Amino acid sequence: MRNVTLILDDGTRFSGKSFGYEKPVAGEVVFNTAMTGYPESLTDPSYAGQLMTLTYPLVGNYGVPPFTIDPNGIPTFMESEKIHAEAIIVSDYSEEYSHWNAVESLGDWLKREHVPGITGIDTRELTKVLREHGVMMGKIVFDNEPDNIPEATYAGVNYVDKVSCKEVIRYNEGAGKKVLLVDCGVKANIIRCLLKRGVEVIRVPWNYDFNALEYDGLFISNGPGDPDTCDAAVQNIRKAMSLSDRPIFGICMGNQLLSKAGGAKIYKLKYGHRSHNQPVRMVGTDRCFITSQNHGYAVDNNTLGADWEPLFINMNDGSNEGIRHKSKPWFSAQFHPEAASGPTDTEFLFDEFVKLL
Repeated sequence: MRNVTLILDDGTRFSGKSFGYEKPVAGEVVFNTAMTGYPESLTDPSYAGQLMTLTYPLVGNYGVPPFTIDPNGIPTFMESEKIHAEAIIVSDYSEEYSHWNAVESLGDWLKREHVPGITGIDTRELTKVLREHGVMMGKIVFDNEPDNIPEATYAGVNYVDKVSCKEVIRYNEGAGKKVLLVDCGVKANIIRCLLKRGVEVIRVPWNYDFNALEYDGLFISNGPGDPDTCDAAVQNIRKAMSLSDRPIFGICMGNQLLSKAGGAKIYKLKYGHRSHNQPVRMVGTDRCFITSQNHGYAVDNNTLGADWEPLFINMNDGSNEGIRHKSKPWFSAQFHPEAASGPTDTEFLFDEFVKLL
């Protein structure tokens, strides 16, 4: 294993060993507190442009499942067609793995997909630095290549455009009700959750003007980066709301884009929510749910228009976790009801959406 160094923007350095692909990279350093789910997290398009730190110390012990595609064109065990995170940072990488569904080690998978991995990092200390300072840019540098240092850019980059599909894709054609899915970096399990409820899914690029298409409900997916770079999607959503009262459901980035279309403002969280254990409360009730989340931006509740109200609130920091229109069938969730990985306590939101179609 070659020596590598993680260099944060504030000058903090962490030394470790490489167990993935050997190339210097740069990106936004974030931390995820989930105990499991690295195959799903690495292939989640919402991690595009980020160096993913896992706070759980032991990583790799259950290997990596096979990359297979279902007959409907969706990956069986992954959340997209490739790894989207720029790198993975762990405390203790387990070279030996054991799992009934594993076909290769995490290290071999990273090498095959040309993604660096670092082990031997004090991820507790790194997480403390990120919690105190907030997320910041960082670089992974191989010690014997000091001149080959990449530049990191994240703010203002339209990562949604990098991960969205480039053409219209249809699933379950002729199945019944049609759901128009705006792909901002959609996770495969969102499509799975829709398909198993017997609907046809029409997946379109993030900036596609879908208003001329025939559909029964609008779905806005998760995605990476800053929602303020996605004005084309906001304008199309706003146009859809002005033309009809058809149901709308947004998840993660979809919550932020729907909020922007309704006139609200977005702000960047200090270090984001990336975990399986975020508690949220449904506003107006005592119902609390444990949720899976992956986002760095949030909706400012104080800027919601008079026709909108918060639907869920984060019990840790009070931030917005979803909105709903007071009279029309439009709602969203900042968390991931479909999980993958994580708890599935809130998957009923898909049922609520399909009932409205």
